[in-house]
This record gives sequence, structure tokens and C-alpha cells, in this order.
Amino acid sequence: MAEKKKLSERTKKTFWAIFSLVLAGLTIWAVLKQSQGVSLSDLIHVAASANKFYIIASVTCAALFVWFEGRAIRSILKGAGYKCKRRQCLIYSTSDIYFSAITPSATGGQPASAYFMMRDGIPAGVVTATLILNLMMYTVSIVALGIIAVCMSPMSFFEFSLPSKILILAGLTVLTVLAFLFLSILKKGDWIFDVAAKAIGFLGRKGILHNLDGKLAKVEKIRADYRSCSELIAGRSSVLVKSFVWNFLQRTSQIIVPVLLYLSQGKPLGNAPALFVKQCLVTIGFNFVPIPGAMGVADYLMLDGFTAITGREAAFELEMLSRAITFYICVAVSGIITLAGYLIKRRKK
Repeated sequence: MAEKKKLSERTKKTFWAIFSLVLAGLTIWAVLKQSQGVSLSDLIHVAASANKFYIIASVTCAALFVWFEGRAIRSILKGAGYKCKRRQCLIYSTSDIYFSAITPSATGGQPASAYFMMRDGIPAGVVTATLILNLMMYTVSIVALGIIAVCMSPMSFFEFSLPSKILILAGLTVLTVLAFLFLSILKKGDWIFDVAAKAIGFLGRKGILHNLDGKLAKVEKIRADYRSCSELIAGRSSVLVKSFVWNFLQRTSQIIVPVLLYLSQGKPLGNAPALFVKQCLVTIGFNFVPIPGAMGVADYLMLDGFTAITGREAAFELEMLSRAITFYICVAVSGIITLAGYLIKRRKK
């Protein structure tokens, strides 16, 4: 039974990994086809001739996107009384980013991150509360950046096409609802464990699960750890503030990459704030879409937003270079670091 379950999980992960690669290839092909005059060799030439200072700065910001998430998780765990090393938190971050990118749900990386945290001896209840709080602050930071963007340039939203406007409004609605949902789960999450206990009892009556007392006791232990952790976090505003700040910096570091790449091509500095605003709204528009890495949707929104500022051809170049750094390269490096971390932990065990 356990072997079948493991095989099923491996098959599922393999399927989504292959699906994500195919989707990535199709997305790149579709964007290049629409770009007409822009080819892959043109993109390489643009990157090679760009200002190296801004290129290095954009790559650094993409790396900070990964690092800031690790810092956010570390700050929550520290507030809950659990110390972890920076390299451990880096693995928590890279595993989250990698698996979120290759699974259909934006929260697909949470179980992977939880796996590494529990292997480091952090109780399951504490892990659950930590990841829920981090996900809540991640969501809140996106909404906050959207509000800042609208305050900076109220008319930017109306420059998008109708489909993009619908996606942005839907994204803002869904993310706001999710933020309140995560907050309610963090404060009153007992119902999750009630559901788990009932499910175990049902499977036990059907003869699928055995040793019900042991499994129910484990659920109650996780519930107790979760409750004590969530109460501790909720009672310490400094933990909430730090978590928000790190998540805000994480989102900002990724959003600013297209701006830096735009400046690397010798474009006017005066357009930088407009690009930042567009990318904030774009981020709201694709973050709720249940597609691995929001591939296709993110590309469409970026092209739609950038064209009004840069022109069509330059928008294709900027979009492709931005996605190459913030998504494709970032996910590939995160996957390599995650694999290395897994192999090292397995070897030590």
C-alpha cells in the first residue's frame, strides 16, 4: 500500500515536471511567434550589449527573491522559539519556489518546504502554522504593492486591455479573500484537525487504516503544537511585522527586475516608475491562476502592460529577458539547490 502510494506520488511529480517543461516550451514558442521581428539570436544580442551593471543588479534581485523567502520563514520560526541555520532556510525557500513552479497550484511548494522542515526536527504543527503565516504575508505583500502601484499611477490600470483588466481585478479579489482565509485559519485552525480526525476514523471503519489510536494521537499532538505556535505568533506583533517586511522585499525584488533590464538597454529613467507600476499590477493578475508558474498568463499580461511604455518589439524583448531571469533560471537554480539539499540530508541520514 505504502509502495503504491509512493509510486503514485512519483508518477504525479514526473507528470507535472514534464507538463511544465512542455508548457514552458510552448509559451516561449508562442511569444517568439507573436513577436515577428524578434528572434532568439536578437534576445541574446540585446542581453550581450546591455549595460552590465543593470544586468548584474537584475540577477542579484532574482537571487534575493529566493533569499528573502528563506529569511521570512526563519524570522517566523525564530519567533516561535525554533532556531534554524541560513542554509536550512535556503532549502525551505528553494523547494517552495521550485515545486510551486511545476505544480498547478501556487501553494504546491508548501508540502515540499514542510518536508524539509520536519526532517530538520521541527514539529508538524509548528511547520503548518509557520507556512500558513508566511503564505498569508506573501499574499498581503502582493496586495500592498498593488495598492502602492495604484496610488503612484491611478490611470495605469486603464491602459491594460479588457482581458488583462479582468485578470487583475479577479486576482485582487481572490488574493484579498485568501489573505483573510489564511488569517482565520491561523487564529482558528482547529477545524482542519477535526476534519483530519474524522477522515482517519472513516478510513479506519472501512478497514483501510489500522492503528487508529496511534494516528489520532498523532493528529492531536500536531494540533497542540499548531495551537501553541499560532497563539505565540499571534501574541507577538514583531513576528508579524518582520514576516511582512521580508515578504514585501521578496516581491519587490522580483518586480523590479524588468525595470532594471529596461534601464540596461539605455532607456530613459523617467519611464522606470511606470514600468514598476505595470509589473505590480501584472503580478496581481497572474498570481491566482492555477497554471504551473502562470506560464502564458504572466507573459500575456507583461506584454500587454509593457507595450504602452516601450513599444511592441521592445516589449517582447523585455518580457522574454525578464521571464528568463525571474522564472526559468530562478526555478532551474532552485531545483538544483533543492536536489543537492535532499541528497546531502539523505546521505547524512
